[in-house]
This record gives sequence, C-alpha cells and structure tokens, in this order.
Amino acid sequence: MIRLLYNLLWPLGLLVFLPSYLRKMLRRGGYREKFGQRLGIYDLGLRARLANHRATWIHAVSVGEVGIALKLARQLRALQPDLRCVLTTTTTTAFALASQTAPPWMEVMYNPLDFWPVMRRAFAVMRPARIVLIEAEVWPNLVAEAHARRIPVMLANARLSPRSEQRFRWFRFLVAPTFRLLDLVCVVEPEDVERWAFLGVDRARIQQTGSVKYDAGDVAVDPTGPVAVLHALNIDNRRPVLLGGSTHPGEEEILAQTFRQLRAEFVDLFLVLAPRHAERAREVERTLAQLGLRIGLRSQSNTADDNFDCLLLDTTGELRNWYAVATVVFIGKSLLAHGGQNPAEVILAGKPVVFGPHMENFAVFTQSLIERSAAVQVHSANQLHQVMVDLLRDPKARERLVANARNVLATHTGATARTAKLILQVKSEQEQE
Repeated sequence: MIRLLYNLLWPLGLLVFLPSYLRKMLRRGGYREKFGQRLGIYDLGLRARLANHRATWIHAVSVGEVGIALKLARQLRALQPDLRCVLTTTTTTAFALASQTAPPWMEVMYNPLDFWPVMRRAFAVMRPARIVLIEAEVWPNLVAEAHARRIPVMLANARLSPRSEQRFRWFRFLVAPTFRLLDLVCVVEPEDVERWAFLGVDRARIQQTGSVKYDAGDVAVDPTGPVAVLHALNIDNRRPVLLGGSTHPGEEEILAQTFRQLRAEFVDLFLVLAPRHAERAREVERTLAQLGLRIGLRSQSNTADDNFDCLLLDTTGELRNWYAVATVVFIGKSLLAHGGQNPAEVILAGKPVVFGPHMENFAVFTQSLIERSAAVQVHSANQLHQVMVDLLRDPKARERLVANARNVLATHTGATARTAKLILQVKSEQEQE
C-alpha cells in the first residue's frame, strides 16, 4: 500500500521539483549527454555490452560517492577477478569523473529515475547480479524491484546525517518497509548499528566495517600535476599555500579576506580555492576580483605568470592531488553552509585540517579529530585568521596535527576489504543455483 501511494504521488512530486532540478542541470552543464538513461532508455551498443554478463550494479550519487564506489569496485574485482560492474551516478560532474577514471570492466551510466516503469526497464537491460548502494541512496522502487527479482541489495559505507535520520524517524512507518528489504548494511561506527536497526533493518544484516572513505589502504595522492601548474606560475615549493577545498558561497570571500590579512606577515603566501561546484568559478572569480586579488584559472594555467595572488580550481576530479601542495587546508561547507566536506583526503595528503562549526555529515569522525587534537575547528572569520597565523608560524604544530589525524584514520584501515568480502558473501538466487 505504501509503495502504491509512493508511485501515485511520484509524478506530482516530479512536477513540483522539476523546475529546480532543471535549473541545476542547466547550471552544471552536460545534461543532454545520455539523458535518456535517466528514463531507462539505452542505446543498442550499451544493451549489447550489458547482455554479455550479469554485472554488479553500484550506485553513487555525486563525486564523493563515486570515489568510494571506484575504490570498493577495485577491491571486489581483486576478490573476484571476472567481476564486471555497472556504475550509475546522478550528477553530471560525477558522471564525467567516473567516465574519465573507470576501468575497462566497468560501464558508467546515469541512474534511472525511481519511477516503477523506468526502474523496470532499467532492470530488464542491466540484469544485475547484485546491487550496492553507496552511503544512503535507498530508493523504494529500486529496492522493491530487486527484491521481487531476488537480487540482493546492499548498502555500503552507510551514512545517516542528523537531518536524514530525523526525517526517517518522523516517517519511520513509510521507510521501514523499504529498509527491511536490505540484505546487508555496512556501517562505519559501532553506534550506527542501533540507528539503522531502529529504522527497520534486520539487526543480523548490519555489520560494522569502518569507513571505505577513510580507509587509506590504496589511496594514492599524486602532486605531480599541481606542482607543474605552480611551477608554470613561478611558484616554488618554498612558498606557503593556503587552500580552501570544496568551498560554498560566501566562504571564498571570507578566505580571500583572511588571505589578504595574512599577507601582511606572510608576504609569499599563495591562495588556492576549489569551489565545491566548478560551474561557480566565474562567479567566484568576480567576487575575488572585487577584493583586489589577481586570479588565475586552473583551466588556463599553461602559461607562466608571476602576478597571480590566487589560483581558482575550475576543474573536477583533482582536488585530492592539490591537497598535497598545500601548507594548511580549510574544509568548505563548514563555516557558512551546513554539512561539511570529507577531511580524510586532506589527512591522507599529509596536511593539517581546519574546518568550521558545521560538519554534520561527518560528525563522529570530526569529533574524534577534535578530541584527539587532530584538527582545528573555528567558529568565526576572526578565529579562522588567528588559527591560520598560528599554523603558518609553527611547522611543528602542523606536524602534530597531521600525526594525530593519521592515528584517527588508522582505525578505518581495511574497511574496503571487509566491506567487499561481506558483499560477495551475499549470494543472489542465480548464484546459488
């Protein structure tokens, strides 16, 4: 009955949210490419490739989840060498990144909309052996269709933000029937077990594995590209670099103002800003220019120029490597916006982490960092300035932060292997026959 109501209301919901959805797609660009896949419409070439095997379907919404999906897929392939994967994404930036980095044994597609006729067409073409959802992407029709076809559905690196958990608790009677159909839920922290069990997941199907996102096992950071770009700009490795990663509106202006103040003491300081959404680059460039900064764009940084104060990363998929050339990193979506971004990649690059008061999406992890003196949290622009002064003055303080942070990350070592092993232990009906 609940699923029937969901499908009856789905077209109405689409009409309500369609304008904002289309605006977002237009702003980010690339929306026309393979748009039919969102409606379960696939070309003959893709159909032919998918017909040759029963693949593991992994779904990851955006860029961050794609990184987890690729990492997990490589581990699955290591355990099962003939494994084939379909990786679906929702955003155009995630699709572009996945397409650039996916191995030959993986097909990258857009995720079909969760409307029952669309989802049925997608299942008929993909014929998955299993489905792995990354973090929190549990859709009613997808899960119900898989259950009807006796295809196991698993949630890897399961994450509940405070807002999502509260919303699920309010509507537990609606979401519990879907969560009860999950065959495996791999959670990050021990306390997550009870949270997911309360929402309807069978406790016996919940396993605490640690975080794939924080597992440093096979994460490679390659600073070669960033070093070459900085060299082209006549910036050598002796100059300190302040980097703002995955910033949101308003945070770039605060970092730019902080940078200008810091230059009074640290005259060689260089600023690198990476907006969370690369399509905002021109907007950010105008804001910085109004503050009197000379800005270079990463996409146009192939000629030498020693007049830049700031480099704006208007590209996608290379932020992890840029962390490696920073002196201090500020994590965006944490000072003015809510939720935060993943600090683990900064730590893996061996750099000290600073973030604002709003790290809700990584609450347990960031609390561990704070408690173990492994990161610095600030609550205002003035405090941000003072913390940056202290860290830029004191290399030993930066080293202590990084060492403590790596100890926190160590608790998640092996999470990818543990998750992959559990996933492959859940057999579909076809595999059991």
